[in-house]
Amino acid sequence: MEFLKKGFTHDDLLRIDDKDLPLLADEVRALIIDTVKKNGGHLGSSLGVVELTIAMLKVFDPFNDRIIFDVGHQSYPYKILTDRFDKFQTLRLKDGISGFPRRSESPCDHFNTGHSSTSISAALGYAKARDLLGEKRNVIAFIGDASLINGLSFEALNYVQETNTKIIIILNDNRHSISNRIGGFSNMLAGLSANTCYRRIKNFARRNSGVKWAGRFEKCRDFLKMILKPHNLFDQVGINYWGPFDGHDIKNTVKILELAKNYYKPVILHFNTVKGKGLPEAEENPTKYHQVSPSGEIKSRTWSEAASEIAEELAMKDERIVCFTAAMSTGVKLEKFSKIFPDRFFDVGIAESHMLTMAAGLAAGGMRPWVFIYSTFLQRAMDQLMHDIALQNLPVVIMVDRAGLSGSDGDTHQGLLDITWGRSVPNLEIYAPCDEDSLKDSMIKASKRNGPTLIRYPRGKIPPEKISVDINDEGIAKIYDGHKWALLGHGASVETMLKVRNMAENQGIDVPAVYDVRRVKPLDMKVIDEILGKYQAVSVLEENYLFGGFGEALGAVIAEKGCNVKLMRFGIPDVCVKHATQKEQRELYGLTPENVLTQYKNNYYEK
Repeated sequence: MEFLKKGFTHDDLLRIDDKDLPLLADEVRALIIDTVKKNGGHLGSSLGVVELTIAMLKVFDPFNDRIIFDVGHQSYPYKILTDRFDKFQTLRLKDGISGFPRRSESPCDHFNTGHSSTSISAALGYAKARDLLGEKRNVIAFIGDASLINGLSFEALNYVQETNTKIIIILNDNRHSISNRIGGFSNMLAGLSANTCYRRIKNFARRNSGVKWAGRFEKCRDFLKMILKPHNLFDQVGINYWGPFDGHDIKNTVKILELAKNYYKPVILHFNTVKGKGLPEAEENPTKYHQVSPSGEIKSRTWSEAASEIAEELAMKDERIVCFTAAMSTGVKLEKFSKIFPDRFFDVGIAESHMLTMAAGLAAGGMRPWVFIYSTFLQRAMDQLMHDIALQNLPVVIMVDRAGLSGSDGDTHQGLLDITWGRSVPNLEIYAPCDEDSLKDSMIKASKRNGPTLIRYPRGKIPPEKISVDINDEGIAKIYDGHKWALLGHGASVETMLKVRNMAENQGIDVPAVYDVRRVKPLDMKVIDEILGKYQAVSVLEENYLFGGFGEALGAVIAEKGCNVKLMRFGIPDVCVKHATQKEQRELYGLTPENVLTQYKNNYYEK
C-alpha cells in the first residue's frame, strides 16, 4: 500500500490506521534518503525522528498548535507530513523549500531556525502570547540532546517556572550532536536512560492505568521518582520529567504525547532515538551522515582541510598551540589534530560563547589558542570576542570557516558579517587569504602576534594553483599592474578578479591591475595611497555585506582624502540571502566577472 501520493496532506495522515503507521514511516524515510542523496542536506537527524514526528502530528494540530523545532536538522519528516510532500523534491534547491523551518514557507512552520538552542525560549514566548491573548493551543519545543547543552537552553529552562505557563518539551536523544555529544549533562541523560529499575516500575504502572495514569498515579509516581530515579535538572527547576521512552514506538509515543497534552504542568518528554535509522551506513557512522553533499559533487581538497593541516604543522613547532571547536570537529577537519594532540584539543559542544571565553582564559594563562568556527556561528560569540579577547589584547586566533556565501543551507548559515563586525573590534587583525600559500602565510603571522587575529576562508575547494604573491608586513599585494583601472579582492574574490582581467584583455578593454587584499584590517595605507594616486577607477568585490565591508572602508578613505577616483563596490546588499548554490547566489548578487566588467564598460570605459 502506498500512502504518500500526489496531494498528500496532514488530513491524510490523520486518516491512516494506526497499524499502518510503520509502513508510512518506511515511505517517509525512503523519500528523505532519495531526496537528500540528490540535493544534499541533513540526513541522519531527520531519519531518526520519523516515528516521533508521525506520533506528534497524530496528537497535535500543526496549523493551530505551535510546534517549534530546534535547529531544524530534524524537520524533513515534518515538512513531508505537513502538506509539502509534493514540493519535497525541491529541498534546498533555488526557489524550492528550505532545509530548515521557515514561517514564510508554511503555516505549519512557526519559528525560523537554523542555529541551535532557540526552541525553548521561543516556545515560552508563544505560550505567554497564548495566555495573554486568551487562546487555546498547545506549544511544543522539539529539541535534541546536543542543543540542550547550549547556554541559551539553560537560560530558558531556568525561566520556565517563572513564566507560570504550560509548554511541552520533546527531547530527542540520539546521543549525538554532529559528532558524539560531550559533557556532564550528556552523562546525566545517559544515567536517566540507564535507570532500568525505575523504568520497569513506571511501565508497569502505565500498562495498568491507561491514559488516566498521569492523574491517578501521580502521587505514586512522585514517590517512586524520589526513591529510585537519579536526580535531574529538569525536576529541580520545576519541569516534570517523563522518560526515557522509545522514540521509534509510534503507538506508545502517541499515548505519552496524549498524556502530556492533557497534563497541567510544563513537562519534558525524553525519547531515545537512533540517528540515521533506516539507512545502515548512517546508523553505523552518524557523524559522516549528519549532512551529506549532493550525489555527483566532485570531491577535492578543501579550505578546511588545508587550514587544519597547517595548524598541525604549527602545533608541532609550538607546544602552546591548542585547538577548539564547538561540536564541529568534522566540519572544520580537526579529527586528525585531536588524535595527534589529544591533550591540546577541546570540543566544547554547541557552546560557542563558552568556547571563546575559555580560549581567552587559556591565552591569559600563557597558551596560544586557535578557535575553528563557522562564520555563521561566530555571530553567537561576538561579545566574547570583543569583551574577553580583544579588550585584553589576547593572542587568540579565530579561524573563520565558511566565510562568505555558503549556499543551500540558507539565510541562517551565510558567513557575511565577520568582516563588518570584526572591523569595529579594537586590536583585532583580519586576514582573508586567496590560496593555500597565503593561508599558510596568514596563519604563521597570526601565530607570532601578541594580539587577536581573525582569518576567514570560504566554503569549498581551495584553488589548486598558486594565486598570491609574496607579501611581507604590508596587507595588500599587487599581483598584476594595469592601465586606468584597478581590481581589489580578498579571499575567494581574488580569483574572480583575475578572470575579469583576462576577459578585459581578450576583449581589448583597459587591462586592469589586480590586488590581493590579504589583510582587511588594519588597512595597508601605503599601497592604498599608491592605488588612489595611480588609477582613475577602482572596483572592489567581496563576499560580505556592502555595509561595513572593505569597499566601504576604501570609500571612506577616498572621501576623506578628496581623491578623484571612481569606486565600484560589489558585495551583498541589505538582504537575507536565500538558499541556492553558491554559483547561483553569486549570479544573483552580481559577484561574477561578467558583471564587474560590464559595469566598468557601461560607466567608465572610453573607446
